[in-house]
Amino acid sequence: MTHRGNAGAFFSLKFVTLLIALNPELLFLDARIQLQGNGYDGLLVAINPLVPENQNLIPNIKEMITEASFYLFNATKRRVFFRNIQILIPATWNAHNYSKVKQESYEKANIIVTNWNSELGDDPYTLQYRECGKAGKHIHFTPNFLLNDDLTAGYGSRGRVFVHEWAHLRWGVFDEYNKNKPIYINRRNQIEVTRCSSDLTGIFVCEKGPCPKENCMISKIFKEGCTFLYHNIQNATASIMFTQSLSSVVEFCNASTHNQEAPNLQNQMCSLRSSWDVITDSDDFNQSSPMNGIELPPSPTFSVLQAGNKMVCLVLDVSSKMVEADRLLQLQQAAEFYLMQIVEIHSFVAIATFNSKGEIKTQLRQINSDDDRKLLVSYLPTTVSADAETSICSGLKKGFEVVEKRNGKAYGSVIILVTGGDDEPVEDCLPTVLSSGSTLHSIALGSSVVGKVETLSHLTGGLKFFVPDKSDSNSMTDAFSRISSGTGDIFQQTLQLESLGETIEPYHQLKNSVIIDSTVGNDTVFRVTWQTSGPPEIVLSDPDGRKYYTSDFITNLAFQTASIWISGTAKPGSWIYTLNNTYHSPQALKVTVASRASNIVVPPATVEAFVEKDSTYFPHPMMIYANVRKGSYPILNSTVTATIEPETGEPITLQLFDDGAGADVIKNDGIYSRYFFSFAINGRYSLKVRVNHSPSIGNLAYAVPGSRAMYVPGYIENGNIQMNMPRKSVHRSEESQKQAFSRVSSGGSFSVLGVPAGPHPDMFPPCRIIDLEAVEVEEEVALSWTAPGEDFDQGQATSYEIKMSRSLHSIRDDFTNAILVNTSKLNPQPAGTTETFTFSPKLFTNGFEHKADGKTQENHRIYIAIRAIDQNSLKSAVSNIAQVSLFIPQDSVPVLSRDYLIWKGVLTAVSLIGIICFIIVVIQCTSERKRRAGKEGNGIRLL
Repeated sequence: MTHRGNAGAFFSLKFVTLLIALNPELLFLDARIQLQGNGYDGLLVAINPLVPENQNLIPNIKEMITEASFYLFNATKRRVFFRNIQILIPATWNAHNYSKVKQESYEKANIIVTNWNSELGDDPYTLQYRECGKAGKHIHFTPNFLLNDDLTAGYGSRGRVFVHEWAHLRWGVFDEYNKNKPIYINRRNQIEVTRCSSDLTGIFVCEKGPCPKENCMISKIFKEGCTFLYHNIQNATASIMFTQSLSSVVEFCNASTHNQEAPNLQNQMCSLRSSWDVITDSDDFNQSSPMNGIELPPSPTFSVLQAGNKMVCLVLDVSSKMVEADRLLQLQQAAEFYLMQIVEIHSFVAIATFNSKGEIKTQLRQINSDDDRKLLVSYLPTTVSADAETSICSGLKKGFEVVEKRNGKAYGSVIILVTGGDDEPVEDCLPTVLSSGSTLHSIALGSSVVGKVETLSHLTGGLKFFVPDKSDSNSMTDAFSRISSGTGDIFQQTLQLESLGETIEPYHQLKNSVIIDSTVGNDTVFRVTWQTSGPPEIVLSDPDGRKYYTSDFITNLAFQTASIWISGTAKPGSWIYTLNNTYHSPQALKVTVASRASNIVVPPATVEAFVEKDSTYFPHPMMIYANVRKGSYPILNSTVTATIEPETGEPITLQLFDDGAGADVIKNDGIYSRYFFSFAINGRYSLKVRVNHSPSIGNLAYAVPGSRAMYVPGYIENGNIQMNMPRKSVHRSEESQKQAFSRVSSGGSFSVLGVPAGPHPDMFPPCRIIDLEAVEVEEEVALSWTAPGEDFDQGQATSYEIKMSRSLHSIRDDFTNAILVNTSKLNPQPAGTTETFTFSPKLFTNGFEHKADGKTQENHRIYIAIRAIDQNSLKSAVSNIAQVSLFIPQDSVPVLSRDYLIWKGVLTAVSLIGIICFIIVVIQCTSERKRRAGKEGNGIRLL
């Protein structure tokens, strides 16, 4: 296995070198952004099909990116600019001789334009789901933001906003403001505005006008109705990640201007590093140098693309390899489901097969009715050849031949390649595939397929899937169900609500339920497949108790499938299905339920499962993600479970979380995450994610989370307050929060190499804590954080190491030598639990600092960090740094610490006792001297 993976890596390197020699443009065919020299190529902007046609959108997008290019060039000190940009417009818009798409699609876009979050305003934002320094998912703009010039007063020019979001997307930096903590107490016990740089000036404004900053504080909480308005004219030039709207702001905060005390995401996620430090550490800057001279770069060039009708060709393996593990039967079942349910109406579909040579089974046929779908199903292969040799290139050649007959080229077409064989000469046709303009999705059956086929998918921007040879695995159908048109029109796509497979013993049953929510229900299908004997006895009950039986299903005995389409819109609620195995032998039974949106104006809930990268090497974990949304709304509090199937062995289940801890970077952003490191073997792993949502605990986020450009409410101009147009208030209907639903999505496949044979030592430390917070509670410091695990974010750590310091730099750069907090009574809880711990920082609160005016004041500013330790003494990385001010106003009398007061009382008492004892002793001594003197006087008189 390891040898195969290493060979694949060598092949990829050799092949990419070949590509460059053939045509450098081929490198951009996977729609990923490339930096060539100092210019970015391959940037893709896509407009959602639901956006009404408006010809002003295109010139406004061009104007925005052109301005952004020059602004970015200067902000990066002549390092990078935008060279080539593609704008993808919907197929529903009127044609104006636009270029034809190749591999470009809405789902691959770096920047999307959609109005799905119009109820939440027009904030541009970037969906970031990974740690500091890692690229985000996409930038989001509303049409109104791009068309309404009035919004530029609050956001700044669109080009400046674009650069702000670009830094999020490309370089993984975070916002330097904080709406939840707009002010903080600095190390000099002064009220400060959360900003970067701190040289930006302004004034506090209350309800009736300018006011002292103290008037905006109530028990250390920012008073509602107060705001901080910046002077329109500034001397400070940073920072773009704070407020790009100020005309003076033309730089990112660097080491000299960065405000490390500000309680913002940039400091929290990037260990107090400035935006510029993170940016200059990126691959972009490591692989390029500033341009010489003083000339500006050329303006960007734009190409406008428009997709036509989708062309799909199934290229299916029929070699003798397909006899193994009932692969042909699984292929027939999954392909039938794809043709009858998944592929969108009006698409053109063809079928080709291959063994040692290729064959066209049917030319492109447009789907306009169910009869068209059934006709295509009739062309699916029914037998395999005796030929064990597989020539994938021969099959692909036939696939291109059939799609090129329509328009002369394969531009914009989709190839779905299913193969179970090992074909070494695949590289012979790779240049043809990549120059074809087609997207290739690959489905690999079993463990014998080499990685070259998957490299094809990667370089053409296609998906790749792995199907293990297991009779009760539904991975093949899941893979076909994930392959959509990529247009972004969710109302035309089929959503998978259920996917389940189990081996049922004789005379036993499989009984379960699936929820159909009110946002779906059109074209709803319940489908049952079996591997041996005949069909099971099927009973399906709708929410009203109406029952459907086996006789109501359409049965295909050749493909061993039984399906029923619910007429009209399926009734919302819980549908119960029961499959009875009435045969003498075990049956592998599988159930798939799918449906389409029921209302063209209410987007249904969707789930997109994916992994961080295509492969990993032991012991590095794989990050697993599930993006759960309703339009642009994140859906919170869902139960999200990932199922990972290795090539051999049992599936592994893993619950994903959206709690802002461990692998999950941002809390409540609708992206559920988890580390996966239970690697049993080398090889491929298949991913599927299941989402169940309960209305009793679930809800939608009030605002679309993500890193975003700040909207400035107003400015101070020539001493006068100039307020901007208020932002649109948040609004949503209660009905949208009370929807239970279920969804299933395939996440494709990934590979793992370097897994040692047999048991291996513990090499997985606890994950880094990223949500440490500190607050003052009655002169003590109360900490809270999410517990990491024994291994990353799973299990239970053994102990914590908490340290504090007066110096921000010391605790960041020299955590080992910071002051240790006594945590002997702190026992770690299971991963994901909220931990709390309170301690008295008396080492810091007993000292005084002398101010210039002679008054004394305590130093109340301290910094705290933490790391977790497992049973094998493996330590996590140091957490984010929390800071707390034990604030006392400068004119108030210093409040002494509790321990100081106790000691002072004890010392006073001891002193008083000592003085009393001393007085008693003196009195006794004096009395004794007088008594003796009296006796001596009497004696003298007697003599």
